[in-house]
Amino acid sequence: MSTLDDKINDHFAGFVVRKDLVKAVKGNAIVPTYVLEYLLGQYCATDDEASIATGIETVKEILRKHYVHRSEAGLIQSTIKERGRYKVIDQISVSLNEKTDSYEATFDNLGIKKVAVDSGTVKAHPKLLVTGVWCIADVQYEFSEDARTSPWILETIKPIQIARVDYESYKAGRAKFSTDEWIDLLMQSIGFNPDMFGRRSKLLQLMRLIPFVERNYNIIELGPKGTGKSHIYSEFSPHGQLISGGEVSIPKLFVNNSNGRIGLVGYWDVVAFDEFAGREKTANKALVDIMKNYMANKTFSRGINPMGAEASFSFVGNTDHNVPYMLKNSDLFEALPPQFHDSAFIDRLHAYLPGWEIDVIRGEMFTRGYGFIVDYLAEILRHLRQEDYSNRPDRYFKLSEQISTRDRDAISKTMSGLLKILFPAGGETEQETEELLKLALESRKRVKDQLFRIDATYPEVDFYYTGSDGKKRHVRTVEEEEFPQFYYRKGTPGAEAPQSVGMDGDRVLADAAAPSQSRSHGTLASMTPDPIEGHHVFAENRKGISYDTLFGHHLQGASRIIVTDPYIRYFYQIKNMMEFVEMVISRKAPEDQISIHLVTAPDDGNVPKQRELLESISEACVGTGVDFTWAYDTSGAAHARDIVTDNGWKIVLDRGLDIFQAPMRRENGFNLGDRLQEHRMVKAFYVTYLKETANILLAEHNNG
Repeated sequence: MSTLDDKINDHFAGFVVRKDLVKAVKGNAIVPTYVLEYLLGQYCATDDEASIATGIETVKEILRKHYVHRSEAGLIQSTIKERGRYKVIDQISVSLNEKTDSYEATFDNLGIKKVAVDSGTVKAHPKLLVTGVWCIADVQYEFSEDARTSPWILETIKPIQIARVDYESYKAGRAKFSTDEWIDLLMQSIGFNPDMFGRRSKLLQLMRLIPFVERNYNIIELGPKGTGKSHIYSEFSPHGQLISGGEVSIPKLFVNNSNGRIGLVGYWDVVAFDEFAGREKTANKALVDIMKNYMANKTFSRGINPMGAEASFSFVGNTDHNVPYMLKNSDLFEALPPQFHDSAFIDRLHAYLPGWEIDVIRGEMFTRGYGFIVDYLAEILRHLRQEDYSNRPDRYFKLSEQISTRDRDAISKTMSGLLKILFPAGGETEQETEELLKLALESRKRVKDQLFRIDATYPEVDFYYTGSDGKKRHVRTVEEEEFPQFYYRKGTPGAEAPQSVGMDGDRVLADAAAPSQSRSHGTLASMTPDPIEGHHVFAENRKGISYDTLFGHHLQGASRIIVTDPYIRYFYQIKNMMEFVEMVISRKAPEDQISIHLVTAPDDGNVPKQRELLESISEACVGTGVDFTWAYDTSGAAHARDIVTDNGWKIVLDRGLDIFQAPMRRENGFNLGDRLQEHRMVKAFYVTYLKETANILLAEHNNG
C-alpha cells in the first residue's frame, strides 16, 4: 500500500475499502456502487489481505444467493414459494392501493407486484413511495384461496445504507491529513487515481459533490461525452436520484395535485437530470416555470398553498461543439433545449462546471487505493447540509460591491460547499481560501458572462475581490483567457484582448489572443508577432500553449541559449527539454548554428539514468546545426528558472520548462497530447520577458 493508504487505514479503520474490489465482486450484477460497497464495508473494511480475500468470497456468495437477476426471477420466485421465505437484494418501490386502503410493493428485478407492506414500514422509509430504493428484504409466500389477496408478503426490509455515523470522529480524522492528502483521499473515495489529475482537475471533480452538502444548490455541467458527468449521481449516494432530463413530469418532480403527494424534491437531497442537453428536446413550459420558481425561492406551488423543499438540482449533458465554436457562434449554453435556453432559468444556476476541462474516463484513471465507503461519505455529506460556511472567507477577502445579491449568493453557496468538503472542521489558510474563492467566482462568472450574450439587458459585472491589502484581484475563466477573440461579446475575431490582473493585483498583459488566433489557422506563433517585454499569467487546465507560442519569437536570431532549470531530472522533465530543443531546430534556418546549454541539478536518486537521457539529447542533435550541452550546478545556486539568450532576452518562468500536465496515456491507441503540446493542459504558471543587452545577460550568467 502507499503511504497515504496506510494513513487512511490508520485513522478511518472500518469506514474505508479498497476501491478496486468493487469490480472484483460486481460480476454481472447491475447494482449501484454504493450497494456493493455497503456489502464490502461489512466484510472487507480492512487492510489485511487474507481477510479481504475471505470477505470478497463472502460478498460474492451473498450476491450469488440473494441478488435478483431479471433472467432468474422465476427461479427465485419458486425458491420463495418452496421455502416459504427468502432474503433478496432488489430495487423496491411502494404505492398506495386506494381501493384496498393498503400499501403494495413492487420488486423491480424479481418481477412481483402487489406485495403486502405494513404502514409502519412505509412510515420508516417514506422514499419507497417516491421511487425505487435498493434494499435487503425478507419476502414470504402464503397462498390464499381469495384471488384478491396477493400471496407475496414483505416481512422485513432494510435499505442499503449506513444508519449512523460519528461526525466528530470524521472531523478529528480530517485533522490528521494535509490538504493535499485529504483531496487525494476524496478522489480515491469517488474511485479515481489522484496521480492522474492536476490540482484544478481534482477540485472540478469534487465540485460535483457540492449538491450533496448544500441545500437548494443548482449546478450545471456541460461537456464532451464520456467524462463521467452522471457517475456521481447514479453510483455515489443513496440520497441522490438520477433521472433522464426528458422523463420528468410536474407530479413526479414536485407534487401530484390529485393526491397531494410530494415528488422527488421532497425526498431526495439531490435530483440530477441526465442527458439534459439537446436542442431537439422539448419541455413542458409549466414545468420549466415551476422549476425556475423553486430554484430561486426554494418553494413551489400547484394549488393554494406553497410548499418548500431542500433538494439540490444538478443538470448534466453533452455538448455538440467545442468551446471556441460555441463562443464564436452562440454561447456555452447552446446545447440546452429551447425552453431551458432562457435567461431567467440560467440566472438561477449557481455554478457552471466546465465539462470540457475533464478528460474522457478510461480504465487507467481508476484507483487501486483506499477510499471512504461511499455510503459512509454520503452520510457525512448529508450531515453537513445542516451547516453554513458561507461567511468563513470573510476573514480574508471581500467581494466586489458591484456583484449583485444573486451572484453573491451563488458564490457563497459554492464556497460553502467547497469548504464543507475540504475543511469540515475549519483550519483553511488564506492561500487555500483564495484558491477556492477564485473557483467559486469563476463558476458563477461563467454563467453571468453567457447571460450577457443571451440577453443584453443583463449588465456586465466586474468579478473581483479584495484582500487584506485592499488590492483588486480580478477573476477570469480559463476559456476567457484561451479564446478572448471569441469570448467578449463586443469584440471581433482577432481584436486585441483586454488586460487582465494577476494574483497580486498588478496589471498583466492579456496572453491568449495571438496563440488562439494562430492555432485557428493551424500554425504556431509566439506570444506576440513582435516580441515585447511583459508578464503573463496562465490558468491551470488551459490548452493551446506550446514552447513555440511562449518562446519562439523571443529566441529568433539567437545563436546561444542558456536554460537554467534545476529540475530537469525525471524522464518527463528531460523529455520537456528535448521538446524545447526540437522547437529551436524547427525554427532555425538549415545553415544557422545555435548552441543550447542547460544548467541543472543532479537527480540524487538516479544520476546515471539522468546523465544517459541528457547525453541522448546531445547525440540526437548531431548534424542538426544545434549543439546541445549540459552541466550540473553542484553549488546549489541554480535555484532560479530562466532562459537567457545572446539576442538580449531573459525569460523567467516560475516552473521552468515543467509547465504541462502529464498527457493522459492510453494503454492502447493514440493521444494528441502525447504528440502536440497545444493539446495538453498546462499547470498554473507565469512567464516574464525582460529585454536587456546580451553582454549584461551573459555576464550575469557566467558570474553565477
